[in-house]
Amino acid sequence: MNTADFEAEEKARLERNLAYAEQGVKFIDIRTAYIDEGVVIGKDTVIYPLVVLEGKVEIGQGCLIGANTRIVDSTIGDRTDIWSSVIIESSVGNETHVGPFAYMRPNSHVGSGCKVGDFVEVKNSTMGDGAKSSHLTYIGDSDVGKNVNLGCGVVFVNYDGTKKFRSTVKDNAFIGCNSNLISPVTVGEKSYVGAGSTITKDVPDGALYIERAKPKIIEGWVERTGKLDKSK
Repeated sequence: MNTADFEAEEKARLERNLAYAEQGVKFIDIRTAYIDEGVVIGKDTVIYPLVVLEGKVEIGQGCLIGANTRIVDSTIGDRTDIWSSVIIESSVGNETHVGPFAYMRPNSHVGSGCKVGDFVEVKNSTMGDGAKSSHLTYIGDSDVGKNVNLGCGVVFVNYDGTKKFRSTVKDNAFIGCNSNLISPVTVGEKSYVGAGSTITKDVPDGALYIERAKPKIIEGWVERTGKLDKSK
């Protein structure tokens, strides 16, 4: 690209951003937003610096699109916050919080009043209204119901090395931290999974599922092995 082409492209981009501003979109820095032609942005939405909106993107009213966010071919509802995250070929409902550092891969659909928190990855999955995953979770090839809570470190283990499988977590279930769901499994409505569990079979509605190895304590092991002896 020569200098003339670069300047023409910069001018066209700024003109597009100014047109959005005239329609009620608010920019923190209008020169550092990268928005494709044809993108739809609702009134009173705030666009932070270094936001990239590519392809067929629709963003509702009163949203906040935080710095370093990239959205491609996706739909965002009203009054939703997205912070430093990537959303590709997916949808997010109203009044949902995404990020920072979340990753929504293609065919992911998150409802309204949800939370997809920091370092949460969603792939080919659904989350019903009110579902929350606050941090450090992988939701792959799964259907998560309404008002489900996924604790820190939950992993949907969807791949056995040959095939991928799908799991379901029904409405109002609670999945404790550091749990693994070995797909395909179904976690029933209003059921609880204890932290640290590995789920290998279906959980009935209203049940408590706990699966942990029996603890073993070997007293005096550190002294006998000299693990903390710095002189060795």
